[in-house]
Amino acid sequence: MREGSSIDKALAVLEAVAERHRLTDIAAAAGVSKSTAHRILQSLVEWGFARPDGSGGYEPGPRILTLAARAMNRFDPARQAAAALRALHDRTGYTTHLAIRNGDEAVYVEKLEGRRPYQMTSRVGMSLCLHSTAIGKAILAQLGDEEVLGIAARTRLEPRTPNTITSDEDLLAHLAGVRARGYAVDDEENEPGVRCVAAPVFDHTGRVIGGISVSALALDASREDLEALGPEVVAAAREASQALGAPLTVRS
Repeated sequence: MREGSSIDKALAVLEAVAERHRLTDIAAAAGVSKSTAHRILQSLVEWGFARPDGSGGYEPGPRILTLAARAMNRFDPARQAAAALRALHDRTGYTTHLAIRNGDEAVYVEKLEGRRPYQMTSRVGMSLCLHSTAIGKAILAQLGDEEVLGIAARTRLEPRTPNTITSDEDLLAHLAGVRARGYAVDDEENEPGVRCVAAPVFDHTGRVIGGISVSALALDASREDLEALGPEVVAAAREASQALGAPLTVRS
């Protein structure tokens, strides 16, 4: 049985109601007795956070949706992911970015300039292609092939440099490798002389919403240098995802 305060137990029951409806299952998931679960559920029903489902069980109540909607109106992904981005920046010394997907492209919503004798040309608010950037490919790798091909058809896989992937077949094969590694590399594919490594960021539903990247001039960082940072970028993206409420089972 769960030990802790009555608030701990109530929150555990509330969380269990989101996925279970039978009293026995709710009590087991929350780690409390059936009598305790029943008492808490009665209070949740009175407050509108739970309601009878008509078959002897319980389901989430309308007040949960109201509270969630209010919270999401104030939810800022950049602010939630700021600690992970800052820690990655401090560890690597390179420029770090957070970008959020917007349809067939992504948009930088946060940038921390690196501790190098140069500045990257990227800026907050700048749009970036999905097929030619590390963040974009990290996002695409989390989508199904059909959706990727739809994006490719609409954007026509515009060549940004001689290294840009411009065929559907090459893109799908490349994304399979990204998926296996957990991170993507832009080896001067979007901008000559610039390399990046990125990993996907997920939201509370487990859906990919963007990515975190480390960027550097090619003269300052070889592809091998950035590949070596891949695990750190993956860890930062996972931390950012958890700050956004992503399920712990989401692979990033």
